[in-house]
Amino acid sequence: MLKIWGRISSINVRKVVWAAQELGVPFERIDTGGKFGGTHTPEFLARNPNAMVPAIEDGEGAFQVSLFESNVIVRYLCARYSPGVLYPAALAQRFDAERWMDWQQTTLNPAGRDAFIQLIRVAPAQRDAQKIAASIAAMEPLLQLLDRHLATHAYLQGDHFGMADIPVACDVHRWWNLPAADYQRPHYPQVERWFAALLARPSTRGVLDVTLE
Repeated sequence: MLKIWGRISSINVRKVVWAAQELGVPFERIDTGGKFGGTHTPEFLARNPNAMVPAIEDGEGAFQVSLFESNVIVRYLCARYSPGVLYPAALAQRFDAERWMDWQQTTLNPAGRDAFIQLIRVAPAQRDAQKIAASIAAMEPLLQLLDRHLATHAYLQGDHFGMADIPVACDVHRWWNLPAADYQRPHYPQVERWFAALLARPSTRGVLDVTLE
C-alpha cells in the first residue's frame, strides 16, 4: 500500500492525497509535521533529509519507491497508475503539464505564501500589512494570467483533466479561502468555472473542502 507522511493542512500533502484519490490508489496517510512533529526523527530523515512533508513509500519487493517533493510525487503517481492518461505519453502534452506544475511551485506558490501565512497562521495583532499587500499584488496578475489561459482551455492541459490541474488548484483553493473580511478577491470568471468543475470531482473530498489552518 502507498504510504504518505504528512498533515492534510499542508498544501503539498493535499496535492499527493488528491492524486492518490483521483487514481483510486489505496493509501495510508500518517500525520506528520506541524503540530504532529516527527519530521526530525532518524526514520523520517531517511525518507526526506529536508525534514519536510510530504514523503511517500510505494511498492514492495523488487519494486519499491521512496520519494519527497510534492509535484514529483504527483508526477510519479500519474506515471505509474495512469500512463498515457493523467501522465501524457506525447512529449508536447507531457511538458505542457510539466511547465504548469513548475509554474505553480516556482511562481504561484511563492506569490501567495505571505498573505496565506499572515491571514491564516499569524494572530491579527502580529500581522504584517506590508507583506499581505505585497503578496496580493504579486498574486493578482498571476490569477489574471490563469484566467486568460482558461478562457480557451477547459483545463490547464486542454479539454481534459490532467496532472497539472492538481497542484495549481491546491494553490487556488488556498487563495480562494482567505478570510473575506481581510481580502476582497476580484472576480476571475474562468478560474472560478474551472475550480467549480474540480470541486465536483469526488477525488477532491478531504482536499479542496478542508479548512485552512
